[in-house]
Amino acid sequence: MIEVVATSLVTGFVKTDCILADHGIRPLKHETVAIGASKQHGPSSDSLKDEKFNRGRSPMTTIPTRDGKHIFLNDWGAGRPVVFCPGWPLTADMWESQMLFLAQNGFRAIGYDRRGFGRSSQPWSGYDYDTFADDISDIISNLALSDVTLVGFSMGGGDVVRYLGRHGSQAVSKLALVSSVTPFLMRTKDNLDGVDGSVFEGIKAGLTADRAQFLADFNTYYFGTNRDGSSISEGVLSQTLQMAYTGSLKATLDCVTAFSETDFRADIAAIDVPTLIIHGDDDQTAPKGATGDRTASMIKNSIYRVYEGAPHALYVTHKQRLSEDLLAFARG
Repeated sequence: MIEVVATSLVTGFVKTDCILADHGIRPLKHETVAIGASKQHGPSSDSLKDEKFNRGRSPMTTIPTRDGKHIFLNDWGAGRPVVFCPGWPLTADMWESQMLFLAQNGFRAIGYDRRGFGRSSQPWSGYDYDTFADDISDIISNLALSDVTLVGFSMGGGDVVRYLGRHGSQAVSKLALVSSVTPFLMRTKDNLDGVDGSVFEGIKAGLTADRAQFLADFNTYYFGTNRDGSSISEGVLSQTLQMAYTGSLKATLDCVTAFSETDFRADIAAIDVPTLIIHGDDDQTAPKGATGDRTASMIKNSIYRVYEGAPHALYVTHKQRLSEDLLAFARG
């Protein structure tokens, strides 16, 4: 059984034993893409270098989904594609450091806002992992991508694993899971190492009562600012909240249900591409014993890297190390 840190996060009445979340950073100036229009100027020298990996570009910002919604994209650089899936309740901009680094080193870095968050459509329903996987499929097919490295952070680890389980690996060559919530968070009779369901009900109650304050308080555990030596800036904390607040409340709540109750064990069993798993050993929101350790044990020949002292949001606290590890993996 895992040990879960108890904390009181919402004024007066909501107490949770464990908190799970994800985060992001301010966007850079970027190139964005959509389907349905062509560029009105000639290709850059970068795009000419490797044309087969850089189809589907246009000056717009979204791609259509099979159910009539739209998904916002950032599309930087040229080369073999690396698709970045964000964590909850964030957007593509959480990946800005890693995307910039890979784009500067010969890759096409594509990040997107999950439906319900940021600049993507915010429908009333559809916040389940089958739909999220279908959105990834629509991105890959609309942009005519192949030889893709999929990268998923926290909740996004579920998106990319379910994509492989649902759509297969024909377009995907590699998988990276960073601080992932896989394989199954909820405690059940056949998943005794999971987290009690009352924890997630407490999270949803806190969000409903005062989402703004709940997420502000959550930053403590997400970044590990309650640990000695933490050096997270006020700017980063503010950016995190700015990103989180762009999501709809309905999506934010429904995604808690999705990432807590979805069992990815069958999807993981079907993974047939090289896989890199990265987790911090001081993750207070998705403790590695219940997530990274178990996922690594289930994926044959996976590479498992544990970052000593790293919190959940290691893409900020260990951003250069993570960027270099992802680059080496994508190149390998």
